[in-house]
This record gives sequence, C-alpha cells and structure tokens, in this order.
Amino acid sequence: MTSSLRVLGIDPGLTRCGVGIVDVDPSRRGTLVHVGVIRSSPDAETGDRLAIVAAGIRAVIAEHRPDAVAVERVFAQQNTHSVMGTAQASGVALLIAAESGLPAATHTPSEVKAAVTGYGAADKRQVQTMIARILRLDALPQPADAADALAIALCHAWRRGGRTASGQGALTPAQRAWADAEKRVART
Repeated sequence: MTSSLRVLGIDPGLTRCGVGIVDVDPSRRGTLVHVGVIRSSPDAETGDRLAIVAAGIRAVIAEHRPDAVAVERVFAQQNTHSVMGTAQASGVALLIAAESGLPAATHTPSEVKAAVTGYGAADKRQVQTMIARILRLDALPQPADAADALAIALCHAWRRGGRTASGQGALTPAQRAWADAEKRVART
C-alpha cells in the first residue's frame, strides 16, 4: 500500500503568507499536519519582509518535511503594488522548494476553489467551510490565508499525487461532501 503524500500549500503574501500542510492518503482522505501564517510588518523594507517569509517557509519545511510544495499562482488585480508583493513572495516560495529539492507547482485561485468546493468562484467562507469539513476540523481555519494554504495543498495532492488505484473517475472529497449534502437536503 502506498503511503500518504505530504503537501505544503502556500498562499503567498508579504504581510500574511499562509502555510498549510496536509497528508493525503491513497483514498484521497486529507489530514491536517500544520497550518499557520507567516507575518511581516508592512512598514519594513521589502527585502526584510521577503527574508521573513523565506525563513518561515524554511522552518516549516525543516520541521514537517513535505513531499511537495504547491503555491497559489499570482493573478492580475487592480492593485499592482499588492500583485508585486504577492509575486515576490511566490517567487521566494518556489525558490525555497527548489533549493530543498522538492517538486513544486502553482495552481490558480479558481482551480483551487473548484477542487475543494466544486465551484471555481467560491467565496472565502465557502472555502473555509469545506476545508473544515474535508479535514474534519472542529472550527474553521483562521485567518482566510491559512484556509487558502490548506486548500492549495489539497488541490495539489488530489490533482497530482492523490490518484485512486484506477487513476480516473473518482470524486474528490469535496465533490463527495457536496453530493452527500445534496442527498440530505433532498430527503428533507
């Protein structure tokens, strides 16, 4: 039997960089390993902030030894200053993965949302709710950056390494959860 795949998901940002690690077994069941947010002061110099993000990611990798890293892909926004910081933090995350010898990939926000909620335009609350359900958590992961990091990790594991024996046609845990909820509603 194949062992679990441990994935570090990163929601890049300079002020708040979400990090989440999940173990996903061959049946695609996810288990929370670690979740947190690396924070830096908006008043600090950009280089210092990137160094804080880098140190935080290195510490998480050293402590939890993931098998792969998944980073949310930067997308265009109106606020170019925010996009630049996010892109810089993303680059740092990908560099550290490469330096650590870990395979890394990026996933778009809509790809991640669709993987965990079944809907590519889901809002933050929907993502947090599904992450809590999928990982069997007693409370919603907070802040949203932490929930997003866990969603990125799960998306990556399900798309890249968490294949079923047949490798095709299986519902993701999110899709199963939604189908179960729809059945319960239909019965009432």
